[in-house]
Amino acid sequence: MKKFSVDLRPLKYLGWFAPVLIIIGVTAGVVADSWGALPLGFIIAGLLLLVVWLLAEWRSLPGLWGKRSTQASTNAVVATLAVLVIIGLVNVLAVRYVNRVDLTDNKLFTLAPQTQEVLNSLEQPAKIWIFATGEAERNPFDQELLNNYRRESSNFSYEYVDPQLEPGIAREFGVQTLGDVYLEIAGNRRVIQTISPQERLSERQLTNALLQAGSDRQSVVYFLQGHGERPLEEGQGGLADVRRLLEDENYRVEPLNLTVSAEIPSDADVVIVAGPRRPLLEGEVESLQSYLENQSGLMLLLDPDTEPGLDPLLENWGVILDNLLVIDPTGQALGLGLTTPLVQNYGEHPITQDFSGGISFFPESQVVELGEGQSDIETAPLLITNEQTQAVEIPESGEIQLDTADIDVTGSVVLGVALNRPIDDPTAAAEETESSPEESTLDEVSEDAPDPESRLVVIGNSSFIVNGLVNQQLNSDVFLNSVAWLSQQEEQALSIRPKEVTNRRLTLNTQQWIIISLSAVVILPIIGIGGAIALWLQRR
Repeated sequence: MKKFSVDLRPLKYLGWFAPVLIIIGVTAGVVADSWGALPLGFIIAGLLLLVVWLLAEWRSLPGLWGKRSTQASTNAVVATLAVLVIIGLVNVLAVRYVNRVDLTDNKLFTLAPQTQEVLNSLEQPAKIWIFATGEAERNPFDQELLNNYRRESSNFSYEYVDPQLEPGIAREFGVQTLGDVYLEIAGNRRVIQTISPQERLSERQLTNALLQAGSDRQSVVYFLQGHGERPLEEGQGGLADVRRLLEDENYRVEPLNLTVSAEIPSDADVVIVAGPRRPLLEGEVESLQSYLENQSGLMLLLDPDTEPGLDPLLENWGVILDNLLVIDPTGQALGLGLTTPLVQNYGEHPITQDFSGGISFFPESQVVELGEGQSDIETAPLLITNEQTQAVEIPESGEIQLDTADIDVTGSVVLGVALNRPIDDPTAAAEETESSPEESTLDEVSEDAPDPESRLVVIGNSSFIVNGLVNQQLNSDVFLNSVAWLSQQEEQALSIRPKEVTNRRLTLNTQQWIIISLSAVVILPIIGIGGAIALWLQRR
C-alpha cells in the first residue's frame, strides 16, 4: 500500500510574506489613523501566515538558528529595529520639546522682541480667524508667522475659514471681503487686516492688535496746521502714509489749528509740528509751552532754511538749531543725493534701542545741537551721522558746490534728539489731599506706575516721513517709535520693522561670464581627464 504524504516545502516561502502583510497593515492603520477592517485584515493574515510557517518549519528551526546566515540576518533585523526605535524617540522628543534655531542673516523666521514680549504677557486666549478660499490663499509665509506666534504662547491660536464652505461663520463675523483677518479675544472681535496675494500678514499689525485688545482708550495725535506744515493728504510732500501708519497702530489722527482754538485739546497725547514754512504766532508758541508744562509729548520736525518762530521754546529746553545743511557723500554714492545724510548710528534710548545699525535717511536736514537747558531735563541724541558728513551754510542761490562751500562742521553730527523732564501732577496732588486714609492706602498699590513727564523730540528734518519715503528702511520706525515714546502709553507697542532678505545676487559682466563658463565646461574637465590619463600611465 502506497503511503500518502504532503509536500510542505512551498510553505517555507510563507515566512517572506508574513512580515510584509503585517507591515502593510500597521502602516495603513498609522497613516489612516484608523484601525478598521483593512489594516486589521492585513495584520491578521500576516500573523496566520507566520503561524503556518512556524508549524511547517518547526523541525528545522533548531538547525536554522545555528546557521551563520541566520545569525547575521537576525543581527541586521535587530539593528534595523533599534534604528527605527531611536528615530521614533527622536521624533517624539522633537514634537514635544520644540527648539528652533534661526540661522538666516536677518532672522527672517524669528519674531521681533516686542512681539515675544506681548505674547509672553498674553493672559487670555486669543484667536486669529483668516477668511480665505482654498489652499491657494494660505500663503506658507503667513502660516509660518502664525505658527511662530503659537509656539511662543499657548494662549494663541488661529484658524483658516473658507466663507464659501462655511457661510454661517462668515455671517457671524460680518465678513465683507475675502482675505479679512479677525482677532477674537475675550468675546470681542475686530478686523485687523485684509490679506491678498500682494499683501501678506503683517507682524506689526498682529502684535499691535493683540496689545490693544485689552485697552479701551485710543491715543490721539494732533498735527499742527496753518503755517505751511505738511498736509495729511495724498500727493508729493503729503503725510497720508503717516496717517495710515498711525491709524493701523490704533491712534486717532486729527489736524490742529491754534488760531481757532487757542489751547491744545485736553485729549492730546502727542502734538506734531511737521515742517512749518511760516513762523508761528506768539500766542501759539505760548500754547505749546503751556502744553509742555503738563504730562505731554511734542514732536518738532523742522527743516533748514525756515523760520518757525519756536526759538523761545527751544531755548527753554536747551536745543539749538544753527540752520546748517548736512551733506553726505555716502548718500550721493547711493543715488540719494548729496544733501541726504544716511544714519546708521543711534543713541541709547527707548526710541532707537532695537535699530542695531539699520539705515534711515533724512533728505535736506539741519544740525540739532544740545546746549544748556533746565537742570532737570534729560537729553539723548537719537540720530548720528557718519564721519564723512559735513555741515555748511545754505547759500542764497540754494546751490551747494563742495569746492566753493564754506564748511562749518566736519565729521559726525546729530540730526535728532529726545528730551524729557519730570513734572508735578497737580491733579494727583489734589486727589491725594481730598482722599480718605483708606483711599490713600489703595493708591499706594500703584506706586510702581511711571511718573508723568513732559517729553520732546526734535528732528532737523520733516521730509523723511512724506509719502513714498516713510516706508523705506527705518524711517517709519524712527517716527512711530518717537510717537509711541511721546504718548507715554505703557501699553503702546513700538514699531516692528519689516525684515528683508539680503540680496546676495552675483552680477557678472560678459568677460567674467565667459571665463567662468570656460573654466567649468572646458578647463576643469581637461584637467580631470589629463590627471586620470597620467595616473593610468604611471601605473602601467
